[in-house]
Amino acid sequence: MQQTDSSGPRRGEPALTLIHAAKAFGPVVALADGTIEILPGEIHALVGENGAGKSTLVKILAGLHRPDSGDFRVAGETVQFRSVGDSKEAGISVIYQEPTLFPDLTVAENIFIGRQPKGRFGLISRSAMVQEAGRLFERLGVPIDPTRIAEGLSIADQQIIEIAKAISLDAKVLVMDEPTAALSGVEVDRLFAVARSLREKGTGILFISHRFEEVFELCDRITVMRDGRYIATHQTADVSVEKIVREMVGRDIGALFPKTDAEIGGVVLDVEQLSRAGVFKNISFQVRAGEIVALAGLVGAGRTEVARAVFGIDPYDAGAITFEGRRLKARDPQAAITAGMGFVPEDRRKQGLVLELSVARNVTLTLRNKLTTAGLINGAAERRAAKDWSERLHVKAGSLEHPVSTLSGGNQQKVVLAKWLAIEPRLLIIDEPTRGIDVGTKSEVHRLISELAGRGIAILMISSELPEVLGMADRVLVMREGQIRAELNRADANPESIMHAATSSAGGTP
Repeated sequence: MQQTDSSGPRRGEPALTLIHAAKAFGPVVALADGTIEILPGEIHALVGENGAGKSTLVKILAGLHRPDSGDFRVAGETVQFRSVGDSKEAGISVIYQEPTLFPDLTVAENIFIGRQPKGRFGLISRSAMVQEAGRLFERLGVPIDPTRIAEGLSIADQQIIEIAKAISLDAKVLVMDEPTAALSGVEVDRLFAVARSLREKGTGILFISHRFEEVFELCDRITVMRDGRYIATHQTADVSVEKIVREMVGRDIGALFPKTDAEIGGVVLDVEQLSRAGVFKNISFQVRAGEIVALAGLVGAGRTEVARAVFGIDPYDAGAITFEGRRLKARDPQAAITAGMGFVPEDRRKQGLVLELSVARNVTLTLRNKLTTAGLINGAAERRAAKDWSERLHVKAGSLEHPVSTLSGGNQQKVVLAKWLAIEPRLLIIDEPTRGIDVGTKSEVHRLISELAGRGIAILMISSELPEVLGMADRVLVMREGQIRAELNRADANPESIMHAATSSAGGTP
C-alpha cells in the first residue's frame, strides 16, 4: 500500500473518505462518481438500485479494484490499495452476504488463519487461539464455541465469526454488504445488537441493504447512489423513505405494487391432500387463470418445499396434483414443463441460472428443443429469441453474449423470468420474486407479474415480505409447521391476520 500523505489521523477525522472515484472496465463505466464518508462510531447506509455502482465502490474499499481516478483517504491519509491485504492492513474489513469460512477448520482457526499465535519453540498455541477467540465472542455478546468445526454453522453465525476476525485485526471500518438477506428476524436482531456495540466502541460501519426498514432502524446517515454516481447524503432522522426512493430511481415510482384487476378464469392447478412426512401435510389449494395466489408464512413453514413438490423437483408421499384437468406425474419436472408450468426458484444464482453461460444462452435454456436441429443449436434463432425476451423484460446488459454472472441481481432475476416466459406457461411459480433486488426493479417485477395475470396466466407466489403479499395477491394461503392454517381473500388479508395465522400455536385458531 502506498501512502502519499503522512499527516496522520486528526481529531474528528473521518475513518474513511472516498471522493469522486471512477472505475471503468473497457468501454463500460462501472463507477463514474463514487463518494462516501464514514465517521468513527457511525453506521452509514449505502443505498441504490442494482447497477448503481455500490458493488464496485465496495470492491475499491476492499482492495479488489483500484480506482482510475479519485481521492481515497483512510484516517486522513491518502491511500492506494494494491491488494485485499492492503485494505485489511489499513483497517478495513468486508463482511459479505455469504461468508467464506474453511468448513473443515474450527471457529478459532478460521479467525486466526495465517496469523496463529505461537507458543514455545515457535509452535502454534491452540489454547491461546481458543482463549482469544472466546474473548472476542464475549466482547460481541455472542455465545459461539471457538472449538467447534465451522461446517454446519448458520449464515448468521458465520457472519459473526467474520466480524470477530475483523475485530481481531483491529478494523476501524467494517463494511456489511447485504448482511441480513439470508437471516431470520431473531438473527437480524442479534446482528444489529453487535453492530450497535461496535459503533459504541468507535468502529465505523458501512451498511448496504435493500431493506429500508433496516436502514432507518439502524443507520445514522444514508448515502444514495444512482447510475454509478453519488447523489446525496442525509441524516436518517431528517429524510423519508419516499425521498430516498425518488433519489435512487430519479423519478416517483408511484405504486410499488401496481396490481391491476384481472379476470379470474377456470382452475389451472389443483393440489389435493399433498403430504410428505416431516415436511408438509394435507396441502390442498387451487390456482385459477389470471389469479395471483400467495403462499405466506415464516421461514421453515414449508412453502418452498410445497412449490418444489408441485413442480416435480421434490417427492411427496401422498396426494395428487392436477394441471388443467390432467393428473401430473410425481417427481417429474419435465412433465410439469411440458404441461405448461414454469418455476422461478428462490436462489436464482444457484438454481435459476448457469452463471458461466451468456445472457442469451440462459434466456433460451428452456427452448433448447425448438432451437436445435440435428443436435446443433441454431445460433441466429437463439440470438433472436434472447433479444426478443430481453427487450420485453427490459434486461440491462452490455451484451447478450456477456456471462450472466456480470449482470446485477435485478437483471439476473429478469433473465430467469424471461427463460420461463419463453415457453409461454399457463402457470408460473415464483419463489421470493424480489429478494435481494432494489426498489425500482421490484416495481418492474411486480408490474410484470400483474401483467402476466392480466394475460390469464395463473401465478403461485411465495414471499416473505408482507407488503408484497398484501400488494400483489388475490388470495393468501398462510402456512405454519407444514400446514395451511388460513386462507384469506384480498379484502380480508392484513398484517395482523397473516401474522396471527403464521405464528399461533398449532392447536390455536388461525
